[in-house]
Amino acid sequence: MPQISGVTITLDEEADIADCITSLQRVCDDVVVVDSGSTDRTVEIAEGLGARVVENEFPGDGPQRNVGAGHARHDWVLILDADERIDDEMSGAIQDLSLDDPDLAYAFNRKSFVGRHWIDGPGFYPDYITRLYNRTRCTYEDRRMHATVLAPRVERARGHILHYTYEDVSDWIGSIDYLSAWGARQLYESGRGPSAWAPALRALAAGIRQMILRGGILKGLDGRTIAMTSMFHTYMKYLKLNEMHENAAEPSE
Repeated sequence: MPQISGVTITLDEEADIADCITSLQRVCDDVVVVDSGSTDRTVEIAEGLGARVVENEFPGDGPQRNVGAGHARHDWVLILDADERIDDEMSGAIQDLSLDDPDLAYAFNRKSFVGRHWIDGPGFYPDYITRLYNRTRCTYEDRRMHATVLAPRVERARGHILHYTYEDVSDWIGSIDYLSAWGARQLYESGRGPSAWAPALRALAAGIRQMILRGGILKGLDGRTIAMTSMFHTYMKYLKLNEMHENAAEPSE
């Protein structure tokens, strides 16, 4: 099997980091953990499992993964988040790859879970993401969140990344609160103005997109849940954008 380095980025991931490293070690003989200041046992657990830990203040999702790739011992790099694992089929597929073309990166389908429940619906599955690449020809884009690999060519490979996204529905809702605030900040900094109608109209558009255009109506409860959470996320993002403009406005006399 070709030599591969595994890379993951962490901040207070003691609940997940052991399983993540163990999963990477199925196909990697070198694992790098880039930690951005964990105050729990993340670093201790990672080092105890033989991973090399690099401390680096978080510059963003893409740049932090590039830091990890830069510390890898091998040019071929496999990226996992701390809450992700590889399944048996993916492990076998990677071991069967020749990895003789540095221009070719590999994408794997991802299954995302809320608790024990796999979410099978638009935006969640299928969800191919590029995670195995040669660092001499490929890199992560310079984005703070949701960065992707920039590669000359990408090929889909067998197997799944198992993504244990949320502990439960309450955790999902909490994540929407955080992500909608971040999205509102991005809109505000880009110059997007306030609108009394935008929250409702944008949320409605998000629901139509998920249910009709992406086929959520055919996915039962999962499809409806994804549509509703997408609408809530969108509504809160534009509502928070309005709030930012209100807070920044000069007080009236």
